[in-house]
Amino acid sequence: MTGAGMMDCKKALQENDGDFEKAIDYLRKKGQKLATKRADKDANEGIVLARTNESKDYAAVFMLNCETDFVAKNQEFVDFSNLLMSKAIEHLPSTIEEFKALDVNGRNVEENITEMVGKTGEKMELAHFEVIRAPRVFAYNHPGNRLATILGLNKTGAEGIDQAGHEVAMQIAAMAPVAVDKDDVPAETIAREIEIGKEQARQEGKPEEMVEKIAIGKLNKFYKESTLLNQEFVRDNKLSVGEYLRKLDKDLTVTGFKRFMLGA
Repeated sequence: MTGAGMMDCKKALQENDGDFEKAIDYLRKKGQKLATKRADKDANEGIVLARTNESKDYAAVFMLNCETDFVAKNQEFVDFSNLLMSKAIEHLPSTIEEFKALDVNGRNVEENITEMVGKTGEKMELAHFEVIRAPRVFAYNHPGNRLATILGLNKTGAEGIDQAGHEVAMQIAAMAPVAVDKDDVPAETIAREIEIGKEQARQEGKPEEMVEKIAIGKLNKFYKESTLLNQEFVRDNKLSVGEYLRKLDKDLTVTGFKRFMLGA
């Protein structure tokens, strides 16, 4: 009934005079103790999943961490992760708090994760949960479930949009952009890149009056390499991603994206 080991179940029944409900509570409490006991362990393995709803206007991605690759590849852990994702797609939570509160088999998501801790003996942690709502959304799961992306587009009717969305989702997986466009890069990131560019110019022995100009040039290179719409499109490096989308529809663009990878 619980999926716990036979000897654990036997002990739970013995400790609770054969009362099934109390024995189940005992096992759940044991899982909670295990979660606390292993709180100092690293949980760098796990699974990353992304999915869209049927109407393609909601996409979710989450990362569920565990300690070992052995548990991450265990079919029960994979099935459990897919069950959680199915609940997310059914109820469309907007935040990780709403996701954790969803009912799964009479218990919330956090309680279900605690039970999995009891079954596996490993620390588990819901590290990330993000969603995108847009007129058209896409999800990409890289083989192996260690990397996944979601993105939103601002329009639905462009010819070839399904292929375009899939390819841009793969672009995000491969090229790890930091923002959609130049204006979306955080101010602190821009300041850091300019400072790095200045220091590099000084290290190269450039005159001080040229340092600022060189740093701005390096910043523009950063934009091209690290913002999605300005990156070279992997499928055709003669185009940027933005240009590729505008070839399909002059107003087509990306509203947002999320990318998660184990160990990153």
